[in-house]
Amino acid sequence: MAFNKMWYTVALGLLLPFSYAHTDFFTSIGHMTDLINTEKDLVVSLKDYIKAEESKLEQIKKWAEKLDQLTDTATKDPEGFLGHPVNAFKLMKRLNTEWGELESLVLKDMSDGFISNMTIQRQFFPNDEDQTGAAKALLRLQDTYNLDTDTLSRGNLPGVKHKSFLTAEDCFELGKIAYTEADYYHTELWMEQALKQLDEGEVSSADKAYILDYLSYAVYQQGDLGKAMMLTKRLLELDPEHQRANGNMKYFEYIMAKEKEANKSSTDSEDQMEQETEVKKKDYLPERRKYEMLCRGEGLKMTPRRQKRLFCRYYDGNRNPRYILGPVKQEDEWDKPRIVRFLDIISDEEIETVKELAKPRLSRATVHDPETGKLTTAHYRVSKSAWLSGYESPVVSRINTRIQDLTGLDVSTAEELQVANYGVGGQYEPHFDFGRKDEPDAFKELGTGNRIATWLFYMSDVSAGGATVFPEVGASVWPKKGTAVFWYNLFPSGEGDYSTRHAACPVLVGNKWGKYHSRCSHCQQTTWRSGALLVGCLGFLFALHFMVE
Repeated sequence: MAFNKMWYTVALGLLLPFSYAHTDFFTSIGHMTDLINTEKDLVVSLKDYIKAEESKLEQIKKWAEKLDQLTDTATKDPEGFLGHPVNAFKLMKRLNTEWGELESLVLKDMSDGFISNMTIQRQFFPNDEDQTGAAKALLRLQDTYNLDTDTLSRGNLPGVKHKSFLTAEDCFELGKIAYTEADYYHTELWMEQALKQLDEGEVSSADKAYILDYLSYAVYQQGDLGKAMMLTKRLLELDPEHQRANGNMKYFEYIMAKEKEANKSSTDSEDQMEQETEVKKKDYLPERRKYEMLCRGEGLKMTPRRQKRLFCRYYDGNRNPRYILGPVKQEDEWDKPRIVRFLDIISDEEIETVKELAKPRLSRATVHDPETGKLTTAHYRVSKSAWLSGYESPVVSRINTRIQDLTGLDVSTAEELQVANYGVGGQYEPHFDFGRKDEPDAFKELGTGNRIATWLFYMSDVSAGGATVFPEVGASVWPKKGTAVFWYNLFPSGEGDYSTRHAACPVLVGNKWGKYHSRCSHCQQTTWRSGALLVGCLGFLFALHFMVE
C-alpha cells in the first residue's frame, strides 16, 4: 500500500505583523489590535494543523477498514486464502513493507509547523506585566464608574458592540492579582463573584476551596472576623483536612475568645465591626473623589446663569485671511478657565494619516519628574504616545498651520506633535500642563520655557468614559471625533492658572486617540486676549502646549 504524501506548511510571514517586540501592550488599544491579528493567524495555523491530523487519521482509518475486511476473510480459511499465490505475495509485502509505512505515518508529528509558529510568535506575546496591567485597569474602571462586580462580570456596559463576560476562573484571576497587590478590598469583591458564579452552577476549572481560602483571608485582613470564620468553616466542609484552614480556624477562635475575655459589650463589638468592615478602596483625596464624579458626569458645578454666558459662533481667527470667508465653528465649553471647542477642525482623512504615522512609533507615555526634570513612566498615566514633526508629512504641517492661524501663536518653534492612544482603562490622573514655581526644571530636557496654552484634538469617538475633566472647577469635556479644545494655562502675568489642573478619565468602552502639540519658543511674542503681550511658546492630544522662555 502506498500512502499519499502529506504536506503541511504554514506561511510564517503571516504570523509576524510587526518585526519587533512591543512592551506594555495594555497601555494602548492601537497596539493591542496587532494582537487580535496575531491570534487570528494562530487560529488559522491551528486549524491547518487539525486538518493535517484529520487527513492523517483518515488515511489510517481507511487502511484499518480495508485490512479488517481482508483479515476477516483470511482467518476463516487461512490455508485456502494463502492457496492463492497472489494472496501469499501480498501478505509478505504488507507485513514487510506496508505496515512499516503505516508505522511511520502514525509516528509522524503533524504539529511541527504549528509549534514552530508558536515559538516564533511567543516573543511578541503580552507578558505577566501586561496581564496584571489589564487586570488593574478593570479594577480602576470598576472604581471610577461605580460598577458592581456582577455588572462588570456579565459585560453589561454602556455602548458595547461586542458583549463579553467573565467566567468564574476570570473572576478568580482578578481576585488573585488584587491579592498580590495587598488590595484586599478588590480581592473580596472578585473572589465573592467567582464563588457566586460557581454556586449558580457555572462549569469551571476554578476550585471553590481555593477561592474560599483567598476570600476568608482577604475578609480577615479587612477586620471582619465573623465573616472570615464563616467562610473558613465552609472551606473545611469542602476539605476537612485543609491544613491552613484548620490553623486559621484555631487562630480565629483564639482571637474571638480574647475579645470575650476583654468583656467587650455586644454593642461596642458591633460598632467596632461596623468600623472595621467599613470598606474603603483607598484613602482618596477629595480631588480624587471629584475626579471620579466628573468622569461619571456627576457633580458639574456650572449654574444656569453661567451657562447662559456660553455661546457658539463662527470664528475667523481674529480676521485671519484664511478664515474670513470660511470661518470655523467654535463653542464655549467653560467660562473660568475659558475652554473652547473647535468643531469639524480635523478631517477623517487627516486623522487616519496621523494614526498611520504614529502607530509604529507608539511607546509608553512618560511624565516629567519635577525633581529631576527628566522623563519617566508613571502608574497614573496609562497610554502610549508618539511624536511627529511637521516636515515629515504635509498633513502634519497643514495641521500645525491651522492651529497657528486659529490661536495666533507661532508654531515655528513648537515641540513635535504628540499623538496619544489610551489602553484598557487608559487614563492620565489630575496634572498641570505648566511647570510650577517649585519645578524650575520641569521642561529642562525640552530646552523650553513654560507652557502658555494647550490644544487638544479628539481623533476618535468613545462609547463610554474618556472625558477630559477639570476637578478644580467641575468641568467635563467629552471626546468627539474631529473636534479640538483649547485653553490657556498661564495668566497674562505669566503666572500659572491652577484652575486648569485636568485629567483624562479612563476609557470605559471604546478606543481613545488624541493628538497634542507641545511647542516652545525662545522668542515668541503673542498678544493676549486682554491685549497684554506675552513672550513664550506653544505647547499641544494631538496636543499643543504653548510655552514661555
